[in-house]
Amino acid sequence: METRELRFFVAVAEELHFGRAAQRLGMAQPPLSRAIRQLERRLGTTLFDRDSHRVALTAAGAVLLDEGRAALDAVEAAERRTRRAGSAEPGRPGLVLAVKAGASTDLLAKLLDAYAAEPGAVAVEVILCGPGQQETILRDGRADVALLHRPFDAAAGFDTEELLTEDQVAVLPAGHPLTANDQLSLADLDDLPDLPRPRWPHPDGSYPEGPGPEVRDHTQLLQLIGLGRTLTIAPDSCRSQLREDTVAVPLRDAPRVTTVIAWPPHSRSRPVADLIRTATRL
Repeated sequence: METRELRFFVAVAEELHFGRAAQRLGMAQPPLSRAIRQLERRLGTTLFDRDSHRVALTAAGAVLLDEGRAALDAVEAAERRTRRAGSAEPGRPGLVLAVKAGASTDLLAKLLDAYAAEPGAVAVEVILCGPGQQETILRDGRADVALLHRPFDAAAGFDTEELLTEDQVAVLPAGHPLTANDQLSLADLDDLPDLPRPRWPHPDGSYPEGPGPEVRDHTQLLQLIGLGRTLTIAPDSCRSQLREDTVAVPLRDAPRVTTVIAWPPHSRSRPVADLIRTATRL
């Protein structure tokens, strides 16, 4: 299959309408329909059930949609990494590391310092992400390596090494009645009208519906907590970054968080290998 054919197929599969898919692709509908029929002949199977009223994916089409998205993501990731390598200093390509803003800060600082002291270390660009964004940035090629947090971040398809496992805490405004407790449960944090959960943006920049404040970054989140507008749940290591107007209370029934360093399994980058070796040694 050609990349062009996969893009055509994914557009139709996501729109379930040949006219809308053609408009999205910037082409006429007849050549798009011919391309899909040609792809079906080549694969020897029907990808869409069509009638005068609707277009629906077959079971085979559903499989190709999942596989096709992954293949196109891999192609785009390869393009980004190749361009980045081509624009780097000859013989010394830099590294891009994606991390969740405010998470594993002490570990990250130690890792960057230790790696910088290694012979042959290259410049490391750190991308600070919202919750769950590191996985997407690593998968689409904008980063070479990432710190992910199980069980919240999906590491499927990556090679990983575990670095740290820790408990979680509730971060609350100082003076809130719940801060008088030695421990809390997750149920204690439910349905608190005075502390609605923060809303982080989707990848497209839109925010989910809800009463909580819209949050752009970790600094803003801590400010809003200190003002008594929201709360958050975070790994215990976040304590080192808390302000005087916030308090961390242990959560007895929250799942433990394991920080892992993750990278694409096909990576043959020496700087990536050196960074991972430094991380596991720490």
